[in-house]
Amino acid sequence: MFKSSISLQQAVLIAEKSLERGRELGFEPLTVVVLDDGGQVKVILRDDGCSLLRPEIATGKAAGALNMGFGGRELARRAAKMPMFFTALNAMSDGRMVTVPGGVLMRDAQGVVVGAVGISGDVSENDEICAVAGIKAAGLVPDTGDPLSED
Repeated sequence: MFKSSISLQQAVLIAEKSLERGRELGFEPLTVVVLDDGGQVKVILRDDGCSLLRPEIATGKAAGALNMGFGGRELARRAAKMPMFFTALNAMSDGRMVTVPGGVLMRDAQGVVVGAVGISGDVSENDEICAVAGIKAAGLVPDTGDPLSED
């Protein structure tokens, strides 16, 4: 038997609360992907009306954050400074590196990474707002890659 870093129940709660927050704020339909600490998909939930590539984009946001160890905001900053390096990383990861906000690491109370959430559907900043809400609802700590936005 394998041990998972987050339970299915936690992952479903994160996804549901993320979608709920998007609806409350009137955002476009969202797709939420929750990955465990091994990069495996725990949950994908899609609002009605999502366009076709949203699961792949959301997965790329979550996987990029998880694979590099920092949230989408930091990924975006580094990608802007080192575009050739991130082009190579994206190729090495079979396109699973979307370096924009909306990919958020999940940490436990001790700061250990337990997975990541990626959301796609609205503008990246709004996607991130929803990911943070879902992560907090599950009692975990969001890491967007921007320490000032973690409140």
